[in-house]
Amino acid sequence: MATHATMPTRRRRQVSTPAHHGPSALSWAVPVTLGVILGFWAFFIKRDGGATTNGQIWLGVVSGVAFAVLCYALVRVRWALPREPRAAAYGVLTGGAVGFLYSLHGNSVLASSLLGLLLAAGMTCTMFYAYYTRED
Repeated sequence: MATHATMPTRRRRQVSTPAHHGPSALSWAVPVTLGVILGFWAFFIKRDGGATTNGQIWLGVVSGVAFAVLCYALVRVRWALPREPRAAAYGVLTGGAVGFLYSLHGNSVLASSLLGLLLAAGMTCTMFYAYYTRED
């Protein structure tokens, strides 16, 4: 009797994650760096060349910490999300940050929202394309 040959299967690439070693240095260093950049940016936008006040300092600190925490949370859960919500999460984070910084310039809420939505849509499309072309 003739037997059939088994079809070769695609091997899935194993992602090595340190399960019991805690988060890697890069998983918290990148969000902290981005938070510091956003915090300083918000501070300098509000300062506008004038004297430094406590309110401006607190605005920079709180916005930087909030952005760093959101980035860290997204980094920690990104592989648990399907590709579409993962791409949308990056889009929302980017659009929200840029819309917030644009609103600090004194622009209207409508203009800030529109710019944030446009950049969020662009980042969502970009991240979806990147995930779609690189996943199985």
